[in-house]
Formats: sequence, structure tokens, C-alpha cells
Amino acid sequence: MNKYLALFSFVSACCQAADPFEDFHEYGDMSEAEIHQLHEGELLYGDTEFGFIVNRGNRQSNSIKLRSNFYQDFEIWRNQFKFDGLFRQDIDSETGDREITASRFFASAQGNYKLTDKRASLFIYGDYEQNRFDGLEYNTTIATGYGNRLYQGTKNTVDFDIGPGLDLSRPEEKPGVLPEDRQIQRGYLVRVALQWERLVSTRTRFNQDLSIEKSLSGLNSRLKSETALISQVIGGVSLKAAYTYRYNTEPVEGKTSRDTELGVTLVYSF
Repeated sequence: MNKYLALFSFVSACCQAADPFEDFHEYGDMSEAEIHQLHEGELLYGDTEFGFIVNRGNRQSNSIKLRSNFYQDFEIWRNQFKFDGLFRQDIDSETGDREITASRFFASAQGNYKLTDKRASLFIYGDYEQNRFDGLEYNTTIATGYGNRLYQGTKNTVDFDIGPGLDLSRPEEKPGVLPEDRQIQRGYLVRVALQWERLVSTRTRFNQDLSIEKSLSGLNSRLKSETALISQVIGGVSLKAAYTYRYNTEPVEGKTSRDTELGVTLVYSF
């Protein structure tokens, strides 16, 4: 009988305890605009996600994914910084030889100058990417233009940026490639970015990010899409399932136009 009384007391205490999810505000019951308002004036806030996969058996590999999304929200400027890295190493189960099969680093920064309507802004954007397997030593984009909120609903928001820019890239160094064939390629482009956010529940958020860089100089045009479902686990930790799609109209010789990535990572918000 004492055991049953103790169990009943424990369950009653748990039911009366504070909800462990009450302090979770980054994803769920607060929209992105409310998150920015909450952190207005702070030096840095945002989230970091991490994924690590080890495969053993017939196929052996190690994969690491690290991504960060940081903000600064001041009276006049709102700044955003993104970092995205992926590394994968395959191991031959018979010889033990190791081969790097994926190595990518991406960083971007965007500053938005707020206009009278706080949803409208003028922006300046820049990014830099190194991908060991895309045939380029590096690729960078610089753009400027106008941004605003396209739609505001109870559970949905859609924001956009649009403006002209400049694209710079350089082919990678490899045997048989002459120095004159590795000169920097420059071209003008138009960059369009869309972000759709939907609050699915008080603990789950759906994000759709899309960026299109259309070349005006007959060079490579790029499209990048990320579809993600982010669900809070406990406190500031959430689980993110995402599908990323990249497309290049003019890939380097021997490379494919499409590149996809499907992954599940843990996200920590602060």
C-alpha cells in the first residue's frame, strides 16, 4: 500500500509542476518578429545546430554538420550572420583507407537598414562558399536591394528580399588546367530571397527558405531551397528535420546540376 501511495504522490507532484516547455520561446508560440522584439538591443542571439553520424559495418563513414544563425537587432539596423559546414569521410572496410567525400563551408552576412515601416528595409548582402567537390576554388555573391513582408497572417508570415548584385567565382586548381583558365569570373545578377514561416503548434515551426540568383551575364545561375520542420524537445533544445536542394544552371564540367541533402540535427537556441 505504501508503494502505491508513494507512486500516487509522485504523479501528483509531476502534474502540479511547472511545464518544462514554458521557457521555450525560440520556436513555437512566438513568431520570428516577436523573437526579434524580445532580443532587441542585444549584441547577439540566435541558434546553432549540430549533427554527427558514424556508420560502421559494410559501409564505414563519419559525417559532421554544423550550422549557426545569429542576429543583432538594433534601433536602425538588423544584422544576420549564417555559417554552414559539412564534412564527410568514407573508410574502406578492407584496406582502412580514408577518403574525404564531402567538404563544404558557407558563410553569409546581411545588414537591413530599417525604414519608417519597420517591416520594410534596405539591405546589403554578401556570402562566401568553398565546396571541394563543385569544381570551384570559391564562389561569392554581393547584393543590395529592398526587403519587406509580403504576407502577415495569424500563423503565417512571408518575407522577401530583391535586388541587383555581383557574382565572383574562380575554377579550382588541378593538373592540366592553365593559369589563364583559372581567372576570376565576374558577372551581374538579380537576387531574390523568400522566407515562409508557419507556426504548426506551440512547439513546432515550419520554415521554407528559398534564394534565387539569376545571372545577367550568361554565367551560372543558382537556386537554393531548404524545407525544415523544427520541433522543440526541451528547454532551448529542438529537433530539426530538413531537406536542402541546390541547383546550378552552368555546373563545372563533370559535375551535376543538382545537389540534395536530407538530415536531422539538434538545434540549440539562445
